[in-house]
Amino acid sequence: MRHDPERRKVMHLSLLATAAGLLPLGDALAAVPEAAAPAGNAHDFDFFVGSWSVKHRRLKQRLVGSHEWQEFDGTCRCWSLLGGLANVNERIAYRPDGTSHGLGLRAFDAKSGTWADWNLSSKEPHKIDVPIIGRFENGVGTFLSDDTHEGTPVKVRGMFSKIAPASAQWEQAFSTDGGGTWETNWVMNYTRTA
Repeated sequence: MRHDPERRKVMHLSLLATAAGLLPLGDALAAVPEAAAPAGNAHDFDFFVGSWSVKHRRLKQRLVGSHEWQEFDGTCRCWSLLGGLANVNERIAYRPDGTSHGLGLRAFDAKSGTWADWNLSSKEPHKIDVPIIGRFENGVGTFLSDDTHEGTPVKVRGMFSKIAPASAQWEQAFSTDGGGTWETNWVMNYTRTA
């Protein structure tokens, strides 16, 4: 447990008030704030386990002010590993320029309460992407990393949102100004099939 001076102070004052008969023990314990614990949970990605059909919407060119999108279908299958501390998904995308395959791997670090999310593409099978690191808060998973796109340094943001029993959304965005502004370049809408 982390040392939290403010929590310790409130606990000390609450127990003194209880000992003096000024505050019932239950009220004293309720006044003590919860210890800070890392956000995140080994079951954050349980929603993603299973089979999905995927509607892709991908920006044709990134970081050039383009508004021309490609739309195509795909599939995805995800399974849990290591008792929920990791999961892997295999996806197939039926792009206009041909079918592509990809693999996503996520792993949870209980110490930091964060997930790492890596990507491997059939187009570059010897290169695994820099992991995006993040957590879920209020039903939205936000993951960030620093990488490059065609030689340009970028901050990468991946987000899982709109999570429901039979649907979810993932989107990717790049920033060239350290996260001041973002260009969304890929949106994937998932519909559960099994």
